[in-house]
Amino acid sequence: MIRLSRVGVVHGAFVCFAVALVGRAAWVQLAETERWRTRARGQQVAAADVPAPRGAILDAVGNVLVESRPVVRLAVAPSEVRKPAELAAALRRAGVPEASVRRAGDRHRKWVELPGRYLTTDVADAVAMRGVHATPVIERVAAPTDGLRRLLGSIDDAGNGVGGLEAALDSLLRGQSGRRALLRDGRGARLASPEEQFTEAVPGHTVVLTVHQGLQDIAERALADAVRRLGATGGDIVVLDPHTGEVRALASRRSGAASSGATALTEPFEPGSTVKPFIAAALLDRGRVRLTDSVNTHNGEYRLGRRIIRDVHKAPAMSFAEVIRQSSNIGIVQFVERLSPREEYEALRDAGFGMTTGMPYPSESPGRLYPVSQWSGTSAASLAMGYELSVTPVQLAAAYAAFANGGELLEPRLVQEVRAPDGRVTWRAERRVVRRVMTAGTATTMLGLLRDVVAGGTATSADLATFDVAGKSGTARRTSTDGRGYTAGAYTATFVGLFPADAPQYVILVKLDNPRDGYYGGRTAAPVSKVVLEAAIAARDAALNRSQLAEAPKRRAPSPAPAADSVRAAAVAAAADEREAPAYVVELGGTPEPVRVVVSERTVPDVRGLSTRRAVRELHRAGFRVQVVRGGADQQPAAGTRLQAGALVRIAGDR
Repeated sequence: MIRLSRVGVVHGAFVCFAVALVGRAAWVQLAETERWRTRARGQQVAAADVPAPRGAILDAVGNVLVESRPVVRLAVAPSEVRKPAELAAALRRAGVPEASVRRAGDRHRKWVELPGRYLTTDVADAVAMRGVHATPVIERVAAPTDGLRRLLGSIDDAGNGVGGLEAALDSLLRGQSGRRALLRDGRGARLASPEEQFTEAVPGHTVVLTVHQGLQDIAERALADAVRRLGATGGDIVVLDPHTGEVRALASRRSGAASSGATALTEPFEPGSTVKPFIAAALLDRGRVRLTDSVNTHNGEYRLGRRIIRDVHKAPAMSFAEVIRQSSNIGIVQFVERLSPREEYEALRDAGFGMTTGMPYPSESPGRLYPVSQWSGTSAASLAMGYELSVTPVQLAAAYAAFANGGELLEPRLVQEVRAPDGRVTWRAERRVVRRVMTAGTATTMLGLLRDVVAGGTATSADLATFDVAGKSGTARRTSTDGRGYTAGAYTATFVGLFPADAPQYVILVKLDNPRDGYYGGRTAAPVSKVVLEAAIAARDAALNRSQLAEAPKRRAPSPAPAADSVRAAAVAAAADEREAPAYVVELGGTPEPVRVVVSERTVPDVRGLSTRRAVRELHRAGFRVQVVRGGADQQPAAGTRLQAGALVRIAGDR
């Protein structure tokens, strides 16, 4: 039997301990190598994301509208700071608030996040000190104007697009973040190491818009001044190239903070009389009407079922051309009866109403255009006057471009091209025709009618001294907030112009919501378009082809103004309509519009002995305006007199 001494037991224990220690060490080093290596790396190496620079947004000529810049966020571990006085001085120089400077020096705190973001150069002294930790981030520099901010949107703290084009084009602009690794020493300080692997951040793509910053600034200033001066609750201006569909300026403004974004794309409205040219074009295109065709306009008041429709310009009869020039509700309601409901619907649908434009903008509204199956008995008349449908300003501007480009509806464009980080163009927009709205001949005819509206009609406030402008004004009641009828005294004033009229380079739409100092589109919205056009002509760069503009014919002499008595009578009638019209009256009409200028002369026919209605019809068919008076000579000037077409002929109305 072996007897163990105490010394032997102790030696044996040491041997067992040594064997266990060596075994454990072997196990850790051989079997658990990756586990402990990973833990060690986690303690020695700090990994961090490297944010990708977000792509810039440029205007059509390369001006930067929005760009990103690298900045840092700061955090301080007060217990690690060795020179608190120097750190406090460095933070103050960088613009850190005094309260945050004091917290950063409080050694009772373990960690202090400093508010705000700082340029690397501004905080270089502070970041070099022990205990200061900087996290790189990318800051988006906001657009310089309110209209551009509404259009472009913004980004959140995580760098994701919020609203506008920032959200719609986020996948292009965002880029791809990188990764970097820093070594930590025993005290927690971070050191760069050339041996550590890292992934470079990939910047986002650059997006070039069709917007011209100079013209955008002109539109925004004009809109802001009009909203302030007229007491309007808001408004929109759209300037569009009718031959390419490129949006040159898009300004939106609202008096309250409830609305955000580019309301020219998101908030539809009832367009009123600005829809009448599309009804006219449909009638001409289908051969259902001639410019000289006349209808009874009932001296400005017409009952249609339970609805009373009134005109400001009261006349017993009007030709088709006069209905458009005078913006006659009664006339257009009777002429639209020559179209079937399906044809009227197709005419409005073909103009792009009731569908989105396809522009890359989130929450764009398609407007409203009900199918024929949902029409009531008076829907055809209401639609012809610009009610029972709603359009966005961009939709309406794009539709009017068809009058300027020969009858084609183009897809409006906001994005011109996309460039990779190395400057290579990866995508470029092309002109896209959605459909043909009307024939080229009809477009030319309508352009002539729209030219005369501005030259001597309700939109004379948009006329320029040197160039012809074509266009149409509209005044529509605004629906109540509950959607049940119209709000008394609330109107939307609109003007859509084409400049210059002979070879349009711009479609310019001005819409004002609830203007208080006058509400007719020709008196409120049209002057704003004139301001924009005059400033654009004077500006060095406003997306105008100046050589083509120099070759454009100078403006023609305007039509002779109507007699003062007739203008005064029309104004009194309009005021009476507003006071006395029942709730179901759909539109008050526009201000008086004289006939277009026609340079040819013709002979006054003999209408003596004819009934008043037939006499008016014969004179209209001959191309003259007619005024019915009580008493006096049967016909002035006398039959056989040579007069310029469009001249006024007075006849007695008591026979």
